[in-house]
Amino acid sequence: MRVGRLTALTAGAALLLAGCGGGDTAGGTGENALPGVDQFLNAPCPEAGVKPATDKEFTYWSMWTADEPQGKVLQKAFKCFQEKTGVKVDVQWLGRKAYTQNLVPALNTDAVPDLFDQDVSKVGAAIMTPGGTQSVDDVFAMKVGEGDKTVKDVLSPSSYDFPQNKDREGHNFMVPYTIQSSAWWFNKDTAGDIQQPKTMDELIGLFDKAKSDGKAAISLDGDIPFYNMYFYTQLAERYVGAGGIYKAATDKTGQAWKTDPGFLKAATETAKLPKYFIDGWDAAKFPQVQQRWADGDSRFLYVGSWAPSETREYLDKQGAGTKINYGSFQFPMPEGATHDTVEQMSIGFSVTKKAKHAEAAKAFIAYFLNKDLLSGIPAVADNLVPRADLAVPDDLKQVKAALDDPKKEHVLQYDGIDGIAGGKWQTDVFDPADIALLKGQITPQQFVDQLATKGAEFWKNQG
Repeated sequence: MRVGRLTALTAGAALLLAGCGGGDTAGGTGENALPGVDQFLNAPCPEAGVKPATDKEFTYWSMWTADEPQGKVLQKAFKCFQEKTGVKVDVQWLGRKAYTQNLVPALNTDAVPDLFDQDVSKVGAAIMTPGGTQSVDDVFAMKVGEGDKTVKDVLSPSSYDFPQNKDREGHNFMVPYTIQSSAWWFNKDTAGDIQQPKTMDELIGLFDKAKSDGKAAISLDGDIPFYNMYFYTQLAERYVGAGGIYKAATDKTGQAWKTDPGFLKAATETAKLPKYFIDGWDAAKFPQVQQRWADGDSRFLYVGSWAPSETREYLDKQGAGTKINYGSFQFPMPEGATHDTVEQMSIGFSVTKKAKHAEAAKAFIAYFLNKDLLSGIPAVADNLVPRADLAVPDDLKQVKAALDDPKKEHVLQYDGIDGIAGGKWQTDVFDPADIALLKGQITPQQFVDQLATKGAEFWKNQG
């Protein structure tokens, strides 16, 4: 789904193309249809736990399109909400451009929606920071329509209770309905039953085995900046822990990149990977390389937990009867690393500061988290949800196991660096150094030095 995949202003343009569904998917049709689609779409509507006292309508600008699986789930929820409360939802299906091309320019006007959705990092960077959101703390006390159960009762705390979901006053500004993570993906039917590699040497061994089998090892759509940043950030997080990359990126002097040896170690490990990338990784246009993985040209793909949903839709459109038996595993711990991390990105609803119908918008948020409605996210969209009591798609059980592992340290996707300075730090400082490292144009030491130098220049220019 890109989530697809958590989750910066310029990087947001890439999100249009990558993650969280492609934008023109049919959802649940054809040879690759998920078994629970019809059952969900035809199920009766649950009762609403909260009925607005005065509002009879509200506006919603969606990050989805109507024909995406998530759009289909939401359309049912809108129909049910009107049936059970009498409140009409005026929805605009704007896709991934909604928050940059529509919402940000509208913040200084009165033409803003009551409700919108995006990943928490992008909402924080582009909407909350300039004061465009209001607190949704009151939503957590609202009933979801399951007896006395409230939103707080049904949501996993890790899905919303973290610093990046707090505004300047310490209030939550987003309520999640989807959880994303990321993983190495492979087809069990062609790659075999691959076990979680314990070391980077074991991971490299898997890549060498793929090449000896006549396959490219890694597919990467290199025109998507946040796909490129997965490798370094995943490795660096394991050296410096949650918040470590973010702290270095916001160091005004830039010297933090040099003082912690973990950053150089992570760059050294990252530099070992590009020789395994599929030919043309840096010249193709998304989703061409991802589709080459789905077609079997390469063995591994590293992206978010939306990978099965997107590639299944692609294969379904091909109509060749091809299916993938999805398997996944996490990055192993590199030598000397001490933080066994797993990334998480929450996608959810936020209410604008200028909302005219905040009461109805918040009531809908609570209603959508009812198990009978939220179950459509795994059943139709093949994504994870922040409720522990709902089904986990078979494709994502290994990812969910990593998220639920109590020994793992949870980290916001990319450690939240895609949201720094409205996304400008990533595009101005990180992306140029990252792509140069992946292309072998600079050494790991030069990569770290460039982050330090360019980072200091960036913050100096910010005033």
